[in-house]
Order: sequence, then structure tokens, then C-alpha cells
Amino acid sequence: MKNGKRILAINFGGIGDEIFFLPTLISLKKEFPDSHITLALESRSKSVKDLTDVIDDIFPVDVKGKNKYTEILKLISFARRENFDMVVSAGSNKFISIILWLTGIKERYGYNSGKLSEILLTKAVHLNKNQYACAMYHDLVSPVTSYKTYLPEINVPKQEKIPNTVLIHPGVSKLSVQKGMIKTVGAEIWGETINLLLKKGKRVLLAGGPDDKDCIEKILTIVQPCANFENYYGKTKNLKELAELIGKAETFICSDSAPLHVAVAMKTKTFVIFGPTDDKKLIPQSDLVLPVKASDNCPLKPCLWERRQTTCQSLDCLKISAQNIADKII
Repeated sequence: MKNGKRILAINFGGIGDEIFFLPTLISLKKEFPDSHITLALESRSKSVKDLTDVIDDIFPVDVKGKNKYTEILKLISFARRENFDMVVSAGSNKFISIILWLTGIKERYGYNSGKLSEILLTKAVHLNKNQYACAMYHDLVSPVTSYKTYLPEINVPKQEKIPNTVLIHPGVSKLSVQKGMIKTVGAEIWGETINLLLKKGKRVLLAGGPDDKDCIEKILTIVQPCANFENYYGKTKNLKELAELIGKAETFICSDSAPLHVAVAMKTKTFVIFGPTDDKKLIPQSDLVLPVKASDNCPLKPCLWERRQTTCQSLDCLKISAQNIADKII
């Protein structure tokens, strides 16, 4: 029976990962229109529910805390108690299939992590990391639906554009910085970029989240005050309000971070700073979303996650000038 399914989806990661996962959930909802979808995710990413109505409930699981094994047992207990019909889980860890089997859910879909996953899962799906992340996640539901949702879709209506505007969101998550994952240029470059755009006659808006406080403050010491510059930091109270602001901008410039994926959903012309991460996996093939990269010819690039868990000391891949960024904006 297609309708009325109770589906548990599991995806641990940051808010960007959850936005990548939305096409998977959207296709499930198209296939099973009367289904009830619960998404198990990390607490830091629960605001994704504000962007969509395909997620009926969320179940926070703090898998990266000191009590991660207790949290996993909590998830298993929850899954058994709620009598789900189907579970779909991202993650390539070989223990994922064991966890799904322990839930007692009849239909279990996850990535193929070896012989055990082939035994314990209803279908162990081949993991193809060499593609856009939305497509990688969407492969999980290929055994149960012929629907194909290519890009994230969010419940934020199309916004009226503010003429001649460039919105800048410089930040990345504080967790990334704490872990040594440097993925963007410094505040000095952002400030200089804003000044160059103002000289070109652009109206520049600056936004950021709670993690970006230090960066924003440094930028504001560099930017030359004028009528065409407006600081929106602190004015967007949640992800949905940020999405609305991104939708109003003619052009968006950002780092490899969650706002990028919101911009993809809002179909705003976007330029993204890329250094050690792989733009081919993190942005769709589209004229609306373009990478800005250094001409460093590093033989290891992209290296973050592919070859190393933290970025290198030299960071030649992020030696991108403000002029190089500003020149992209017509």
C-alpha cells in the first residue's frame, strides 16, 4: 500500500547536509503522498524543518556528543516504539546497517558498506560520491521510487528582487573552524570586496549568522560607510528569513556553507568561494551557481575530506583577491 506509510529518515550532519537531503525526502513524499516522514538528525540542524513541509516530525540525536552510544540506543528504542514501515539512512559507516536492523523496521535502505549491509538491508545501495551531493543522497530511494528531484526545494515563495543588489554572507560554521576546516577567505578580503563593489555602484547587503560575529565586526571596520551599504547582520532571525533575503538579492556571494544551498533552492545567481573542498560535489551544474577559485594549481586540490580531515597550513587554494571576486559581478 503506497499511502499511509510511516517513514523514518536518518541523516546526520550540518544544516547544509539536511538541505542536500531534501530532494530525497521530496521524492519519497511524491511516491507516498499520505506518508508521515520523521527525520532523525543532529540538534544543530533542526531548523531545516522551517524550510519545508515534507518533514512531519524531527527526532534530534546528538551523535557527536560524549554520550553518542546512548543517543544511538535512544534512536533504536524510538524507532521500535513508533512502528515505522520504512527507514532510509545516509552514512557509509559499516555499523549503519546493524543499527537499521536493530530498529526492527521491515523495509531498510542504506548504502552498501560490505557483505553485512547486503544481508541486513532490504537494499544496499551503491554509494557514488563522485556526483552532486543531492544526487548521491537521492540514490538511496532509487529502489522505491521513479521520481527524481534534482535540487532542494523549500517553502519560501519567490521574492521581488531589490535592483542592483549584491548580498554577501561570508561565514562558515564555527564547528568547521574549530576543527581546522578553513574553507573561505578572511574578513579582510570580504571587506575589500564590499568596498570594490560599492565603487562599482552596487548596493551591497551584508548578512551573517551567530557564528559569524567576529568576522562581521572585522568587516565593518574595513567597509567605507555609504548609503549603498546596509548591514543585515542580526536582522535575519532564522533560516527562513535568510532565505527570503537571499531571494531578494540579484546576486549572492558566499562561502561553501549552508546559505549556499539555500541560494540554490531560491534560484538566486550565486558566486561561491571554494578552496579545499570540491565544487563539483557541492554545487549543481548550473549557470546560476558558479565557483570562485584560486589559480594555485595545487595537485592535491580538492583535498578536504578526500585526502585530509583538516586544511593545510599554506592554504594556497584560498589565496583569492578581493579584485578577483568583485570582477565576477557584472
